[in-house]
Amino acid sequence: MTKQLLLPIAAMLALLPGTALAQDGRVDVANSGDTAWLLAASALVTLVALPGLSLFQGGMVRARNFLSVLVQCGAIVAAASIAWVIVGYTVSFGDVGNGWLGSGNAWMLITLGNVREGTAIPESAFVLFQMAFAVAAPALMAGAWAERARFGWVITFCMLWSLVVYAPVAHWIWGGGWLAASVGTVDWAGGIVVHATAGVSALVAAIMLGERKGFLQTPMPPHSPALTMAGAALLWVGWFGFSGGSALAANDDAAAAIIATHVAAAAAALTWLAIERLTAGKPTGMGFARGAIAGLVIVTPAAGFISPGSAILFGAAGAAACFFAIRLVKRKLRIDDSLDVFAVHGVGGMLGAVLTGIFMSESLGGTGYGERMNMVAQIVAQIIGVGVVAVWSVIATAILALMASILFPMRVSEDAEREGLDITSHGGRAGEFD
Repeated sequence: MTKQLLLPIAAMLALLPGTALAQDGRVDVANSGDTAWLLAASALVTLVALPGLSLFQGGMVRARNFLSVLVQCGAIVAAASIAWVIVGYTVSFGDVGNGWLGSGNAWMLITLGNVREGTAIPESAFVLFQMAFAVAAPALMAGAWAERARFGWVITFCMLWSLVVYAPVAHWIWGGGWLAASVGTVDWAGGIVVHATAGVSALVAAIMLGERKGFLQTPMPPHSPALTMAGAALLWVGWFGFSGGSALAANDDAAAAIIATHVAAAAAALTWLAIERLTAGKPTGMGFARGAIAGLVIVTPAAGFISPGSAILFGAAGAAACFFAIRLVKRKLRIDDSLDVFAVHGVGGMLGAVLTGIFMSESLGGTGYGERMNMVAQIVAQIIGVGVVAVWSVIATAILALMASILFPMRVSEDAEREGLDITSHGGRAGEFD
């Protein structure tokens, strides 16, 4: 009886050639090794966004604002994750149309392909990996407004920013948009897409918020350099997910990118310590942490395109540039970018992007240039990419910050700032929003 029932069912299935079973190898063509590596890389990048950044930035603020940094980082990651699933992914990586924004084919992730085009990984794994980038970028900015920004404004602004600033730029460079397709701008793992956008936007936000009370008059030492060192260590390891995962495969490109990332961080950390020794008389733990991050940032746009030897030069250059950028922004320009987001991430990311155009050259051990490109053309393409993204970040950030301030004032009160945000913003009654 059972056999008689199965025969008609089998016959019906045979008449449906478009129907694919889960076991059909023609449909499930993802490479399991590449997929496993990308899932692991996604976890490493999320390690950067959550415990890494939280501890790194939290250790640098005064003790009465430590919890507020942790809460802000966590809430930003949560809000950006929701925004990414609803519409961020399709704006960044939806079907290419005019090159400015991805089409709406994948909003709410409703029409994901079995395998991401041009790769051997499931599109769902690609979504997850790119989401880790999208949530890390706005979390970087939390350091710029630390100790004075209102929590409601922070979350509203960052959610809007992830859709209006980050997602379009990701499409322009990584999603087949106009900067990559027409100009030729390249960015291996986010020097422009992540660090330039976040760094420039952080500077704008810091200017709009104004300086903290007592800035440059009252000492504001970090309450726990040890936590900052621990956070930097997590960032260093987690960064391997950024660079290695961007190969989108478990192959030589991934390994080479990780090596470049590691030696750039090492060179930058040591260079920063040497500069401190010459300028301040002694190397510090905070200097080591900042130097390592500067090295990681500057090599990000180039990691998969350059040789390890070039990466060492990148690290040294990044440490020097970011060290003196901090002094310029705070001491000369008197801009209170609390934790030096622009000076490290903005300057490092943009400088690394431009240097990529030079050190991609095969004569310098790089992977070489694309079709119809040479060193001069690539440098120009990188400068155009950096310039366009910086201008867009400035304009959009100013508008979004003002829009968010309609719902929530940007700054806490003077009394709240004096007492610290841990108590005034996050130590009240259970369920209190701000």
